[in-house]
Parts: sequence; C-alpha cells; structure tokens
Amino acid sequence: MSSAWLLPEHIADVLPSQARRIEELRRELLDMARSYGCELVIPPLLEHLESLLSGTGSGSEIKLFKLVDQLSGRSLGLRADTTPQVARIDAHLLNRQGVTRLCYCGPVAHTRPDGLNTSREPLQFGVEVYGHAGLEADLEVQDLALDALRRAGLTRVMLDLGDARLLRGVLDGVPLAPEALDALTAALAAKDVAVLAALTAGMPAETRAALLALPSLFGGREVLAEAARRLPGHPLVKAALADLDWLAGHLAAVHPEVSLGFDLADLQGYAYYTGIRFAAYAQGCADAVLRGGRYDEVGAVFGRRRPAAGFSLDLKTLVTLVPATKLRAAVRAPWGEDASLRQAVRALREQGETVVCVLPGHEHEADEFDCDRELVREHPGWVVRTR
Repeated sequence: MSSAWLLPEHIADVLPSQARRIEELRRELLDMARSYGCELVIPPLLEHLESLLSGTGSGSEIKLFKLVDQLSGRSLGLRADTTPQVARIDAHLLNRQGVTRLCYCGPVAHTRPDGLNTSREPLQFGVEVYGHAGLEADLEVQDLALDALRRAGLTRVMLDLGDARLLRGVLDGVPLAPEALDALTAALAAKDVAVLAALTAGMPAETRAALLALPSLFGGREVLAEAARRLPGHPLVKAALADLDWLAGHLAAVHPEVSLGFDLADLQGYAYYTGIRFAAYAQGCADAVLRGGRYDEVGAVFGRRRPAAGFSLDLKTLVTLVPATKLRAAVRAPWGEDASLRQAVRALREQGETVVCVLPGHEHEADEFDCDRELVREHPGWVVRTR
C-alpha cells in the first residue's frame, strides 16, 4: 500500500524557497506585460471539453484530464493550455473590434509529461495579441517574450524562427491525407532524409526537391537567402522568407545579445500555427523555455476569426534556470504582550516592512527572510537597529 503523502509521478509540491522565487517572477512578468498594454484575464481551470479542444490542433486531446460534470452530465476537461480559453474570451466576452492585448498566468494540467524532468502541472504565463494581422504584432510579441526572459535573468538566449507557410507553399497542389502529412512533418522535424525520400517518392520533382532541401536549411540569417534559391517561388514561400528577414533585422537591432537562428524544417505545431513561429532556448535546458507564433485560426471555432499572435512559458521551469534572488530583508522582533511592542510591530508592517516575531521557544530565524535588523526596547518605546 502506497503512503498517503506520496504524490503522483511528475507532480510535486512547491516549497517555500522556490515558491517565493516563482511568485516574485510571476509578479515581475505580469507587471512587464501590463507595461506593454496587456490586460490580465483569469480563465477557469476547467470547462466543457469541446471548448478546451477547440482550435488547439492535433494531439491536444491526449493531454487533457477528463471528468463528468455532476450538475449537467456533460464532459469537462482540466485545461492543458490557456490559449483556447483566452481566444474564447476575446471572441465572445470582450468582442472588441480593435487590437486587444491579454496576458494570463495560472496552472495547467497534462496527462503525460512533455519530458523526463518536466512537471505535469506547469504554471503557464502567456501573452496574446488579437486584432492585428501585420508583422508589427509578431514583433511586439517577440520583443515581449525576450524582455520576459531578460527580466527573469536569463543570459545567452537563442531565438529560433520559422514559418508554417513555407511547407504550405511547398505542398500547394499536392493533396495529402492527414496521416501522411503528420508523417512528413515528423520526418522533417527529425531531419530524417531517408524517410523523407520514401515519403516524397511519388511527388512532383520540384516539390520533392524542396522537401528534401528543408532539413539542411538551418543556421543564421544567411539561411533565408539560401532558402530563396532552393525553394519554389510560391507566394507563401516568398512572403514567409521576407517576413522572417524583416523580423530578424528588427530583433538584431533591439536585442543584440540574443542569438538568432532559423530552422526551416522545424514544424512543431504545424496544424496550429498559420505563420511565423518561434522558440527560445537557454543554457541549461534542452527544450525550449518558451514557444509562440501566429495562430490566426484559433478563434474561428468560436465563430470569430481574428488575427492572433502570442507566446507562453512555464514559470516552474524558468525559475530553475535563473539566478536565485536575494532573501527579503526583514525585522526580527520579540514576542510579547506589551501593547507598545504590538503597536510598534503593526506600524512597521503598515509601512511595508516584513516583521518576523520570534515565538517563545523558537529563537531560530526563518530561512526565507534575511533578518538584518532587530526591534529592541529603548525607553520609552521601541526602535529598529541593524543587527
């Protein structure tokens, strides 16, 4: 019989030190998003299953925990991603015509972990910009994403860029069953040229040559010029390469400390993204620390297709990659029934100070506070002195 205190695999308590760092970072990032004009929304943790699965692309259903609503008998789900909920809010509750910038931060639940050391209960922070189809929205989202990593204290960040339109342009006029398309995108992501050769055997020569070229099209900004030479001159391909080059120029100018890379065969989220997609990588983490891009179809299922771009990250993962923050300065105070002592403690707390009262028999200091000052009796009252 298992112990009652054991938690399920890939589920863990967050203890004081890490909880403090996560909460400090959460506040920092939400304040930063507000400085960009983002409004905070707090969607529910669970809702009707069909709503949570709307517009999320293939593979989402397997991540969802499902249950039955005891009030209605309908199927409910615990959210595995907050973006569809924010799209629903934009489409139906706000229903604005112009640009809407929304941010959120809350837990999501996954039936399976994304990796060996990942949590099944990430704390997802994200930003969504609705209502603008131009590259200005893509650039703003990427600026905000990189600023978030910088504020968190990450250095040596690499931003990887791609575009879902490249594959759509290459495959234009070549009908593929969903299963065949999934196999193709998987082979491209794995850069498995042998499998690609087999999958493209019956395709037109130009299409096959382009698909076989994609796995080698990764590297710096020079890859875009090479792609223009080796890929078909389809309007979607031309637009994607031009947009990637435009973004690269602006990002390099404003974020010179960030390494820019391009992997034109990386098609993660192909069924979800409609244009530019990006992922940020940092030293010490094998997987991306954040992902985002353009997903203009996300609101279509709610009856209101709106241009949309955004990104999300897991604060629990992010906090493990950034330097530890200093302990909060605090005042150590004795415990006592003296009215003047209790009033002095209250006054300090109202001024914004953290006051840790030493309860009888517990003279040790709390680990999460740096008690660099002490409240001491000095006739006729109480004063704070440096320890």
